[in-house]
Formats: sequence, C-alpha cells, structure tokens
Amino acid sequence: MHFSTGITRVLVCLASFSLPQLALAQQTGPQALPAPAQDPHTITLHVVVSAKKGSPIAGLAQTDFTVHLDKKPVPILGFRAVQASSPDSEPVQTILLIDAVNLNVSRLAYERNQIDHYLRQNGGKLPQPLTLVVLTDTGVKITPEPSQDGNVLADFLKQTSTGIREFGSRQGVYSWIEQFEISAKALSDLATFEASRPGRKVLVWISPGWPLLSGPEVSLSAKDQKNLFTQLVSLSSALLQANMTLTSVDPIGVADSISYNTEFYKNFIKGVPTQNQMQIGNLALQVFALQSGGQVLNGSNDVSQLLDQATVDAKTFYDITIAIPPADHPNQYHDVSVTVEKAGLPGITARTRTGFYAQPQQQ
Repeated sequence: MHFSTGITRVLVCLASFSLPQLALAQQTGPQALPAPAQDPHTITLHVVVSAKKGSPIAGLAQTDFTVHLDKKPVPILGFRAVQASSPDSEPVQTILLIDAVNLNVSRLAYERNQIDHYLRQNGGKLPQPLTLVVLTDTGVKITPEPSQDGNVLADFLKQTSTGIREFGSRQGVYSWIEQFEISAKALSDLATFEASRPGRKVLVWISPGWPLLSGPEVSLSAKDQKNLFTQLVSLSSALLQANMTLTSVDPIGVADSISYNTEFYKNFIKGVPTQNQMQIGNLALQVFALQSGGQVLNGSNDVSQLLDQATVDAKTFYDITIAIPPADHPNQYHDVSVTVEKAGLPGITARTRTGFYAQPQQQ
C-alpha cells in the first residue's frame, strides 16, 4: 500500500467532512438547543496561570496580565477571576472521553481499568462533577448528566460495550484514515453540541491520539493543502465557539514514551496562517490540545495522577476579553499570547489558546 494512495483517499473524505449539526450516535444525553449569540467583535480567553509543574494560581489581578495579539499588546476589555467552587461562578464542565478507536484491545482494557480505579477512589467521591463520553467505531455514548458520584460513572463505563475491532497494519493505511475520520467527526460533533451550553468546557481526551500519515513519500498538492486547511479551521473554530479547552492524556505513557511518535506532534504546534503551510501533522490530537490552551500529558502509566493534573484546569482560571480587529479575508489567522508578572511569584506562566481564525463580518 503506497502512501500516495492513502493520501488521496483521506483528502477526498476530508473534503466532504464539515462541521455538522449534532449527530452523536447512540447519545443518551439531553439534546442541544440553538447556540447563544456571541459578540463577533471580541474573544474571551480562558487563562490558566501556574508555576512550573505546579497547581493553578489564584488571586491575580488584571494589572498582572498582558495580552498580545499578533505580537502587539492590546487592551483588556474584560477580566474575571474564576473559582469553580464559588456559588456565583458560571458553570464549568469537565468531560472525560474514553477513546476506544485509537487503542488495541489489550491497551483499551488497561485504559478502562485505570479509569475505573480513578472514578471509584475515595469511595467514588469526585472533586468535581464529570461527564463521561465513550467513543467507539460505531458512535458516541454519553452520560445523561454530569455527576460527582464516581461509582455511578464507573458503572456506566462498565455497562458500555466498546466492541472495538482491530485497526492496524492488517488493514494498512485505510484503517489509519478511518481512525482519523471517526475521531475528527466525534470532536466536531461534541464541540457543536457543547456550543449551546453556557460556561467553559474542559475536554480530557484519554488516548495516545489518532495515527498521522507521514514520511518522505507523502507530498501534498495545493488542492490537498486547501482541503486539509479547511478542516483545520473548522475544528479549531468549533472548539473556540464551544468555549472548549482540549487536553490529551496518554493512558499508556511509559510504553509510548520510548517511541518517536510521542514527540512527532511538536513539529506542528505552530499556528497555520495560510493553506500553503498546511501539513497533515497539523491535525494531530496533541496539536489541537496545545493550541486550544490545554495540555499534553504522557510519559506516565499513572492515569489517576494524569487525570488529576488534567481536570485541575477547571478549578481556577481567568477570563480575559479582548477586541478582534475586522478580518480582511476569510480564515484570517491571529496569534495570541498572554504573559503574567507578579511580584513575589517569579517563573509563573500563563497557558491559553494560541490563536484563532477570524471571518469577515457580513453586511
């Protein structure tokens, strides 16, 4: 099987993939309502501030932050410190997605056991409400409501059949393409569904990520790059509209850490302003995670510890609103960065969305 044949098929499939109406297969949860109107002239950034390998830092003021848009400082129009435990806080949803598409049978069994342990620890008393989503090659199953009862969520997972079939070298490049198609559609559908709900969402995708076609035999035509760029813009914009931050948790981190594949995504984390800079690696799960302001957590088999590290993002953060300049053309890319300076707190860093695509206003 030549890479060029597989590339042709994936690009044909991607050309027909667009941001759909909600169609979560086998969904058991409530149906989405029309998305609320958003101010097209501003963007709100969810910013997590922490020391190196430390917990999020609370108690900062607006004057401690500087926001850069396309490398230039811009005024802060709105600022809010968020403590999820506060009774007057807007809702913050934490979603755990169990990926049964991008793991083989034995590794999926390990992943499920680890998640079951995480949910049932401390007598099943979770530090925050969670929504559980199970992705299989036949669709998505989701808990009807968020729950802080880990035993209830663990029972839901236990009763949910993943029923995966083996993807891999036996089916060649076509199986890799199918894994990406299923995963990308699930991410798009979930973001579209969550866009109708208020507040911030933290989506923790428990998976090593979908395979990416790469290698010296892979070359993209201008048309190929255009199709891939369209999908990148659609998925990135869907996460933004849903107020969703994506974090990637690799449940088999120690086994994966010895592989070059776990570092491959780092070649593609920079934003893609134009279609002629587009590469397939820009569609990696880990790339979407970092660009949305989330984390890439791997290198450990302690899934409980990784999930604690991932879900803490929903507890303490800052909402910062800035103005968006009028777009000169469709899919105009803007780079974003936030810096923090606080006396007595050296070495702290701010993590947020790294960029977004703006569209011209309709007259």
